[in-house]
Amino acid sequence: MDYQNILFEVSDGVGRITLNRPDAANGMDLAMMKELHHAANACDQDDAVRAVLITGAGKMFSAGGDLKSFISAGDNLGAMLPQMTTFFHGAVSLLNRMDAPVVTAINGTAAGGGLSFGISGDIVLAAESAKFTLAYTAAGLSPDGSSSYFLPRLVGMRRAKELLLTNRVLTAAEAEAYGMVDRVVPDDELMAQAEKMALGFAAGPTRAYGAVKRLLNGTFSESLETQMEMEARTINALAQGPDGREGVAAFAEKRKPDFRGQ
Repeated sequence: MDYQNILFEVSDGVGRITLNRPDAANGMDLAMMKELHHAANACDQDDAVRAVLITGAGKMFSAGGDLKSFISAGDNLGAMLPQMTTFFHGAVSLLNRMDAPVVTAINGTAAGGGLSFGISGDIVLAAESAKFTLAYTAAGLSPDGSSSYFLPRLVGMRRAKELLLTNRVLTAAEAEAYGMVDRVVPDDELMAQAEKMALGFAAGPTRAYGAVKRLLNGTFSESLETQMEMEARTINALAQGPDGREGVAAFAEKRKPDFRGQ
């Protein structure tokens, strides 16, 4: 794909996705969502991608849905929005279901769909200057992009309702205290720390990371016995795989393991 609205490259085992409409606050329109889905699928299908790093170009991570494109669609909005959410939600699903850990570096304001997308990462780093707001109901809209799924799991139902109904703006420190982000770092250190983390994941046991993601994704919908059965089957399969054997041997031999993502 000839990417016009995002930047996408793969190097050193890391798939790097940058929302790239800085003059439009990285607003999400149909074209961007198509490209985002394409890049997420490329990461999922490429065994060379062992970690994904996501950020935004310019001063904002993303202001969410590009409401100007909603207005421009006119009477075609009812046909356009389902296409947007199909590509958007498909990308979020791919990133959460793939083995590769996803590191999100929130470099500025994350609003609406930008917040939804940002907090859906496996590891979320935020710059000290970042701000967070749901913003949907301020425009008479309801959430998309997974926030109604992830937000209650991260902050609890009462706080999720408050944030979605009032659109209160959170600082990065408040978002960290709520459990929406993992770590707040100085603005000028954000990308260096995110890169370091992504590269660390890219050198790690990719299949084991994927197993962790899948086990946690289903933990609130399974019984104790079903979850433990899944744990038993998963650890057994990993222990017999190349990285599992390497990890066990390295531990016994007191050396650093050489994981190959297998």
